[in-house]
Amino acid sequence: MEKVDLLDLKILKIISVNARIPFKDVAAVCGVSRAAIHQRVQRLIEAGVITGSGYNVCPKSIGYSTCTYVGIKLERGSMYKDVAAQLEKIPEIVECHFTTGPYTMLIKLYSRDNEHLMDLLNNRIQEIQGVISTETLISLEQSISRTVPVVIESIE
Repeated sequence: MEKVDLLDLKILKIISVNARIPFKDVAAVCGVSRAAIHQRVQRLIEAGVITGSGYNVCPKSIGYSTCTYVGIKLERGSMYKDVAAQLEKIPEIVECHFTTGPYTMLIKLYSRDNEHLMDLLNNRIQEIQGVISTETLISLEQSISRTVPVVIESIE
């Protein structure tokens, strides 16, 4: 894909705030046709600039009251992809990162309660071949949740 241009940035700024906004409304703000917006968004999806859309479900509302970050140390960093494949099989894990620093990996997961968390740690995560230790940090409250800002310096 060619470089993201100012119109693309303007579209991204609008839809990143409200993914359900009708294309006709985006077109009105951008001063182009609805078809042009549709084509641009489709191109941005195909290029991997837009990576998803949908609804965010509040974990607490469906019984997942404990948000936890787990630092994982592996025997060897080269085991990351194999371990990530095993972690992906655990539906409570919502993020997994290969990191620098004291941990090889950092994951984010949701559990129903501390007992469920203990089961995930002891019987699922720590049983994966290559995992040598974990450190658990329980989130008491999420204060900020947002996507990366789309900045259009020459338009704003």
